[in-house]
Amino acid sequence: MDRQETPAAPRHGVLVRARTDRFEAPLEFLDAWFNIVLSGQDTAGAACAIETSRHLRGGPPLHVHPDQDEWFFVREGEFDMVVGDARHHLSAGDSLLAPRGVPHAFASTTETARMLVTFFPAGQMEDFFRAAASAVKPSPPEMAAIFARHGMKVVGAPLDISAQDATDRGTDRL
Repeated sequence: MDRQETPAAPRHGVLVRARTDRFEAPLEFLDAWFNIVLSGQDTAGAACAIETSRHLRGGPPLHVHPDQDEWFFVREGEFDMVVGDARHHLSAGDSLLAPRGVPHAFASTTETARMLVTFFPAGQMEDFFRAAASAVKPSPPEMAAIFARHGMKVVGAPLDISAQDATDRGTDRL
């Protein structure tokens, strides 16, 4: 299928069982597992959702999606997130929207954590996760190139969570 074509949404429900991937092909990179739980194919390109299960602290570099909103819903553990000039600490049940065009990054701050990340519209995000997972230990410049090929721009380093004491977490300005 040509990348410009958007398939029609299915005319039936799409069931994805807990902790499984929509296409039975979970992905791993950046010390985390990723399951596609809602595909752009299911929504005629309107959205896609990825569940990330993290087994080490940390996360992606500060980046921007010029054409997509990104919504985060923490399912387990805790995350620090930066959206624009605001830093937030999220726990299970919390959610946060990173509007398109606004730099953002997140980092899990607990040894294990799970989060649902939804992109509106789906764009090239599923292809991004597949490309990133297929790269063999990419350097930061190589990872930035993968971001760029999929419509995003890396604009900074990953969040530094080592210097921030757990008691100092919360919503504050950078």
